[in-house]
Amino acid sequence: MARLKGPVWKVSRRLDFSVLETGEELAKRQYAPGQHGPNKRVKLSNYGLQLREKQRIRYLYNMNEKQFYTAFVKAQKMPGVTGTNFLVLLESRLDNLVYRMNLARTRRGARQLVSHGHILVNGKKVDIPSYTCKPGDSIEVKESSRNNAAITDSLNATLNTPDYVKFDKETMKGFYLRHPERNELNQEINEALVVEFYNR
Repeated sequence: MARLKGPVWKVSRRLDFSVLETGEELAKRQYAPGQHGPNKRVKLSNYGLQLREKQRIRYLYNMNEKQFYTAFVKAQKMPGVTGTNFLVLLESRLDNLVYRMNLARTRRGARQLVSHGHILVNGKKVDIPSYTCKPGDSIEVKESSRNNAAITDSLNATLNTPDYVKFDKETMKGFYLRHPERNELNQEINEALVVEFYNR
C-alpha cells in the first residue's frame, strides 16, 4: 500500500499551508525550506496555483495521487457542487473520522490505528483507512485496545470534536452524525482550484 512519507513540516513550508492544521509548522519559519527559502519569491501561474492547492489538500488528508483522483471522479458523479462533495468524501474516510474523534493526534496516527485493527465500525473490525463511512455509522475502539497509550494520550491532549461527529470518552465509542457543511471545514482550502485543475 502506498503511503506518503517524509518530513511533514518541510512539506507544510513548501506549500505555505499547515498540513497538520495546527499552524505549528509555520510559526517559526514562514518561508520555503532550503538554502534559498527566505529570499525566494516565486510568482505562480494559474496552473501553479491549482497544482499547489491540489497538493495542499492531498497532503492534508494523507492520500496518494491515485486515491485522491478516484475520490474526485466519484464526487463529480454526485449531485450538487463537485468541490464540496469532494471535501465531504474526504472527511468521510475512516482514518479522518478517527482523527476528528481525537483518537489520534494526526491523520497519520489515525491511519496507523485503523491499519493495525484497533477500530470497529458498526461492531465489525475495519482495517482499511480509506473506508468510506456513512452518517449514522458507529466508530469505536476495540475492547482490547482501550488502554492503548497513543489513544489515551491523544484523548487527554485534545479538547473538542466538530459538530458532525460525537464521541464518548468513557465508552470509547462515537458516531458519524451527518455530512459536514462547508463552513465547518478548513477555510484556507480553495477546492474550486482543484476542480479547475482536473477539468482543464
